[in-house]
Amino acid sequence: MDRNSILGILLIAAVLIVWGIIQSPSKEEQAVRQRMIDSLNRARELQTSEAVPLTGDTGIITEEGVSGVPASMDSARLTGEYGAFAAAAKGENTFYTIENDLIKLNISALGGRPYSAELKEYRTFSQEPVVLFTGDTNRFGLNFYHQNRAIATNNLFFQSMDKDAEKVVTGSADSLIMRLMVDDNRYIEYRYILGPEDYMVDFRIVLVGMQDVIDASATMLDIDWEINAIQQEQLKKNENLYTTIYYRHFQEDVDFLNPRSNKGEQQESIATQVEWVAFKNQFFSSILIAEENFSNALIRSTMLPEDDAHLKKFRAELGLTYDRAPVETINMKMFFGPNKFKLLRQYEDYQLEDLVSVGRNIIRWINQYVIIPIFDWLSRFIGNYGIIILLLTIIIKIALLPLTYRSYLSQARMRVLKPQIDELTKKYPKGKEMERQQATMALYKKAGVSPMGGCLPMMLQMPILFAMFRFFPTSIELRQEAFLWAKDLSTYDSILSWEAQIPILSNIYGNHISLFTLLMTVSTILSMKMNDTSASSQQMPGMKTMMYIMPVMFMFILNNFSAGLTYYYFLANAITIGQNYLFKQFVDEKEILSKMEAKKAKPVKKSKFQQRLEEMAKQQQSAKKLPRKK
Repeated sequence: MDRNSILGILLIAAVLIVWGIIQSPSKEEQAVRQRMIDSLNRARELQTSEAVPLTGDTGIITEEGVSGVPASMDSARLTGEYGAFAAAAKGENTFYTIENDLIKLNISALGGRPYSAELKEYRTFSQEPVVLFTGDTNRFGLNFYHQNRAIATNNLFFQSMDKDAEKVVTGSADSLIMRLMVDDNRYIEYRYILGPEDYMVDFRIVLVGMQDVIDASATMLDIDWEINAIQQEQLKKNENLYTTIYYRHFQEDVDFLNPRSNKGEQQESIATQVEWVAFKNQFFSSILIAEENFSNALIRSTMLPEDDAHLKKFRAELGLTYDRAPVETINMKMFFGPNKFKLLRQYEDYQLEDLVSVGRNIIRWINQYVIIPIFDWLSRFIGNYGIIILLLTIIIKIALLPLTYRSYLSQARMRVLKPQIDELTKKYPKGKEMERQQATMALYKKAGVSPMGGCLPMMLQMPILFAMFRFFPTSIELRQEAFLWAKDLSTYDSILSWEAQIPILSNIYGNHISLFTLLMTVSTILSMKMNDTSASSQQMPGMKTMMYIMPVMFMFILNNFSAGLTYYYFLANAITIGQNYLFKQFVDEKEILSKMEAKKAKPVKKSKFQQRLEEMAKQQQSAKKLPRKK
């Protein structure tokens, strides 16, 4: 390694150390984060009740939150602020629940909105119920103008209708009707209908007599939807890599805001129609779907501080066409559930499966049509996901066996040529690199060997490796599935951890050691050592050093990643080492060398293109020798 390479590595290390020191949270920041987590746990306890009135005096809601209002406040002031909605500006907040075996949805009288959504079959890394959102900081409601007053239904009290008196649906579905009343003949109604064994909620907005209440110029209504995404997984930094806003253009592809962006806030204005918008965590999503599309959208994602118990603040302002009919129904759906590829594909009309980050182009094709079907098929017969990953790896390695064998043969040819390459190195010492390179390429050509012959089969296997890199961290099937010492294959496996914040180590490597990552690194280095021909390294001395530095770099990068991913890479390396050992028993390198020597003795056959070039060169030389006419 030359002086410049050493200097470059030292500079990189210095930058990482400085960055680690800057990013290390203080004790005060850690204490603030713990207080936020405790507050979130108290909120979770609150949302489990079926109907919990808020304590304190009756109040009205402002942009800043709930503010107490004396009961003696005259109706004239409320009418001045809310017009025909003055009666709904004060009330007692009560929670109502609709649920099935999969989800529990709490609806707040304030705003008539979903207050919290709990997924019954899942737990957080700390074994708390998975609650996608909860609390008064979240909002959902219609915004419009009434007599030049800005009305936000999120701040007004809805009334729950008697289920027995007014059934929405019959059968086993759970349902709830919430109404924002102007009078008996004019109101805004929210209908929630939750069928059995489903994460999808039918949501309908019914506007009755509102054509005389909403300003006459209004042909659009706005939905204002905002939630704070709650941390569900063990490592917030990793979960944030997959937490963002997704949306689908009308009859087009799914798009999203970049979750890995360094910007604290991302915003996008969409002037065209949008079918749905999803607030997505790593493994769970809250989705709002419009049956007749949103006419436009403004979406915003804001990164929250590291010491916050939430990940990001999501907001969507969605336009709805308003026809001003006496009775108008806007049909929508809400999905609160897991990002499970097979489950989301059941809603085929919406293309929700794109919420599972399986890559794009060929990477997506491999995951969608090869990896996921094999994984699901094995899951039908085997309950241990560590065994499933092992069998999946074996199947893939068998399928790639012809490419692996070709790569080994190419490397064997390079090994038998190594003594001759070493002779050329002695013949053309330092200062004659060009002559040495030309002589080496001439040797390769005579022997019929390509120095890149072993790289091409390996390059063809790279899409499989990238597909796995996408598949394992987003596969909810691995979430909280234990195998050997790994308690959860969807996150890192730790055999040793510490609390102290160590610069560079804590911020880049983490406060733990993942054994599968270490095994992957060691097996990668061993595999490289077995396959090292040392021929190309004579031409590029720094290449061999870089080959062994790369596994160590990946050890730092993947230490915080899914244990299922590093377990797969370790298995793939171990199987490759075993394959190469078997190949070595059947491949006779002496026979390869004799064939190459025989080929070198034969004249090199020129290609037709090369023959034409030589013929053209001869013609040009002959033309120059002809005497010129005077």
